[in-house]
Amino acid sequence: MHCWNIETQPEGFVLLLKKAFLEQCIDVDIKRMISKLSAHNCFTPKDHDVKAFFELLCAENEKALSSNKFVTEGLLKALLAKLLESVVAEPTMPGKNSQYETFIELLNKELKNSVSHYASILNTTPQNLNAICRKENGQSASEILSEHLINEAKRLLAYTDFTVSEISNQLQFKDNSHFTKYFKRNQGITPKVYRQDLI
Repeated sequence: MHCWNIETQPEGFVLLLKKAFLEQCIDVDIKRMISKLSAHNCFTPKDHDVKAFFELLCAENEKALSSNKFVTEGLLKALLAKLLESVVAEPTMPGKNSQYETFIELLNKELKNSVSHYASILNTTPQNLNAICRKENGQSASEILSEHLINEAKRLLAYTDFTVSEISNQLQFKDNSHFTKYFKRNQGITPKVYRQDLI
C-alpha cells in the first residue's frame, strides 16, 4: 500500500513490476537484484544514468507491441544494478526468516532438483522448510524450487545452444521425457516449442 500527500507537481518516475512480468522474466539476475533491493527501505541514487535508464525504459514501453522483451529486461537489469550501487545502509527488513533467505540465495547460486538437498544444507527437514517458505511467501519450498527450475530451463533454452536432453541433465531430471513433461505441465508447451517460439 502506498500513500502520497503531494501539494506540488512531482517530477520523477515510478517503477511498477507486475507479477506476470516477473514470471515471464528469464534473467535470474533481475530477480536476485529485486530481492536485494526489497531488503532496503530507501536509497538515493546520485548517478544521472538512473534517469537515463528510466527514460529508455519508458521509450521502450511506449512501443507496446513492437517492444523487445530482451531489450526491456536488459534496461531493467542495468537500472537495478545502478540502484543497488546507491545502497549504503544495512538492510532493514525485520521479521524475515534467515533460513528462507538462505534458501533463496542457494537457489540463485546452485540449482539442484531436490528440496531435501536444500533442507539438508539448512539443517532442517523438508517439511520444516516447506512451513518456513509458506509463512514467508505463501508457497511451498517445492513450488519455489519449481519456479527456479522452470526459469533456468527457459534461460538455457533462450540463451544457449544446449539440446533439450543436455538441459534436462544439467537440471538433474531423471531423463529427457520427465523434463519435457515437467516443463509442459508448467508452461503448457514443450521445451522444443518454447525455443521455436523465441525465434
